Formats: sequence, structure tokens, C-alpha cells
Amino acid sequence: MITDPITSNGSGLPPSDGSDSAVAQRPGLSIGNKERKPPVDHKRIERAVREILIAVGEDPDREGLLETPARVARMYAEVFSGLHKDPRIHLKRVFSESYDEIVLLKDIEFQSMCEHHLLPFHGRAHVGYLPDGKVVGLSKMARIVDEIARRPQVQERMTEAVANMMEQELGARGVVVMVEASHSCMTMRGIRKSGSMCLTSAVRGVFRDNLSSRAEILSLIMSPKHS
Repeated sequence: MITDPITSNGSGLPPSDGSDSAVAQRPGLSIGNKERKPPVDHKRIERAVREILIAVGEDPDREGLLETPARVARMYAEVFSGLHKDPRIHLKRVFSESYDEIVLLKDIEFQSMCEHHLLPFHGRAHVGYLPDGKVVGLSKMARIVDEIARRPQVQERMTEAVANMMEQELGARGVVVMVEASHSCMTMRGIRKSGSMCLTSAVRGVFRDNLSSRAEILSLIMSPKHS
């Protein structure tokens, strides 16, 4: 299992015991689960982008590039906004239900940024779980995927983080997360294999231990869409 070196729970976030102090460990979060978006150093990004343009042989003062450093700074603030959010807050509001069958949300579109080359990768995530007396709103599952994706990432860690968070925070009896994505670092540079897709999965609880349960949820994930 891939884990973040700063955490022991594999979620990519500091361990949470539900207390305000645990939440406050995450940079950009204040006590009481209230998010406080820290300022992004736009000017520093602009200076760096200007230097990159010069380094590759461009003229950052020509008309078409005058506003590029500022645009890039705003773009980075948006695509890395997940660095300043704690996705666990979306699993704090749950509903008591006796439902004990699979809940599956398919085709959650996401955009992320590969931390190795700072090039985008994008695709779809499928998140399913087996409740243990508690269910969560479907939109919250999509928000978790989105916020974990919006930071420098690798697909493997992103997949593990979503699965670990669903298992730990929701107390699900089983969790399956499958992510399929196209990576610009393979399609526009290097090997340049357009159309290639990377598929990763993370399986927890009963779906790991029970082969028939695993086969059931995987068949639901892989089933074709109905028009």
C-alpha cells in the first residue's frame, strides 16, 4: 500500500481523531473545521514563469506573453486548491440507514496534475462501498475525489487516499476505488503514446476478503452505460 510519509493512515492527510486540533494540523485549516484558504504567492509564481520563458528562449515582454505569468499563477492557485482543503469534512455528515447493499458512484470526472512533470492527467473515478449502518450523500463522494485530485499527485496515491478515507471516516464494511486516466506526460512527451490509459484500483474490507463480493462490485463498475 502506498502511504504518504507524513501520515500513518495512508490518506495523504494528518491522522484525524475527530478533534479540532487534529484538523488544525493541516495547513490552511483553522480550528473548528472551518476552512481558511491561505494566500497563494502569485507574484512568486509570476517571477518563476517569467524565468522559464526566458530559459526556453522566449521573450516574456512580447505582446502575447505579457499576461502569461499572471494567468499561470491564477491557474496554479485553482488546480492546486486541494492543498488547502481537508476532504474528510465531507464525510462528517452521515445518515443512519439499514441499507446493507453496495453503493456505487461511477464516472466521477476529475482533473489532476502529475507531480513528476507538472503536466495534467485526467479521467474518471469509480467509488463504491458497503455501508455499516451509515451512508453519505453522493455529492460528497464526488467532492472527495475532486479535492484529493487538486494537488500535485500520482494516480496510485490518489486511488489509495480515496479508498482509505472512505473506509476510515465512514466505517464502511468494504470499499472499492477504481481510477482510469490519461496522462499528458505519456501522450505529449517522452514515449508519446496517445490513447493510452492507466488503470489503478484499491480494495478494502469485505471486497478484499470475499471473492464473490469483489466480483459483484467490479462487474457493476465495468458494466456498460445505458443510453
